[in-house]
Amino acid sequence: MKTLTLLRHAKSSWDDPVSRDFDRPLNAKGRRAAAMMGRHLKSLDLHFDHVLASPAVRVIETLDEVWSGYGRKLEPVWDKALYLASAASLLDQVHALPDDRDHVLMVGHNPGLEDLVLDMALDGELRDRAEDKYPTATVAQMTLPIERWSEARSQSATLVAFVRPRDLDPSLGPDTP
Repeated sequence: MKTLTLLRHAKSSWDDPVSRDFDRPLNAKGRRAAAMMGRHLKSLDLHFDHVLASPAVRVIETLDEVWSGYGRKLEPVWDKALYLASAASLLDQVHALPDDRDHVLMVGHNPGLEDLVLDMALDGELRDRAEDKYPTATVAQMTLPIERWSEARSQSATLVAFVRPRDLDPSLGPDTP
């Protein structure tokens, strides 16, 4: 059994005058949401034995805040291939994961993460929620009945958690600053 946890980066700032999308930082709401998600991951006693992340500034800052809430810092493998990757590219990354790692955290961007969840997850209420919207700083966790990551396939995973920041704190919902 393998577990894949996907985290979309937290809310970034469109007001910051950066020259490249890659360099956009988080805004204050994004920092709060990421720290809260880190506390939530800790409260669930989740442990990751591998972290794979996009090196975009907003992902780096998301992880910094998540680790502050989680209470310990895990060193990710930074991979530029995750930056704005499609679901098919992300699945290639999943297939290449080390088989001796059973609980992987992948941190990146939409629409790729959402599309990956929708492609891999079996039908159910949580999948319906993910299909409705996969907001920033949202965690989706899937279990896969496989021994090797290369065996991951469409419609083969069970979506066991889908947690949005607003599920933990309504002030982090879409209608608040």
